Amino acid sequence: MARPDKAAAVAELAEKFRISNAAVLTEYRGLTVAQLKQLRRLLAAHASYAVVKNTLTAIAAKQAGVEGLDAQLAGPSAIAFVTGDPVAAAKGLRDFAKANPHLVIKGGVFEGHPMTAADIVKLADIEPRDVLLAKLAGALKASLFQAAYVFQAPTVKAVRTIDALREKQANAA
Repeated sequence: MARPDKAAAVAELAEKFRISNAAVLTEYRGLTVAQLKQLRRLLAAHASYAVVKNTLTAIAAKQAGVEGLDAQLAGPSAIAFVTGDPVAAAKGLRDFAKANPHLVIKGGVFEGHPMTAADIVKLADIEPRDVLLAKLAGALKASLFQAAYVFQAPTVKAVRTIDALREKQANAA
């Protein structure tokens, strides 16, 4: 029978898997405690970062219905459970890994779909939500201005034609 502390750890990990919209699995071998603390502070707005035991994590993932992590659970592992913006969390992990090569991104899960390390780097390359919304707003605004120009063009053309006819009549008389 499982020990109560391990059962509690599995239940806690399973709950974190359920409430997070993404989980990024990393290897932290070679990082100091200070560097791990810095990484946790960096991710605090979007994710929680925890060192985990592989066997307990595999059990918790199965209980939560998460698949695709079993092959990646080898060596010292830590998981970033993302509850905020997954793109910002992926950017934070990628940037931290560039500055600290001991942090290795192994893969993860995003909305129930398994991801490789390359997929997480691609996710980190997406522009921030605010930038994407601004681009969308700009495109919509441009479309509205174009539509207004199209609706206004016939009346402007008609006014110019009438003015040209008046001038022609005035010159003929």
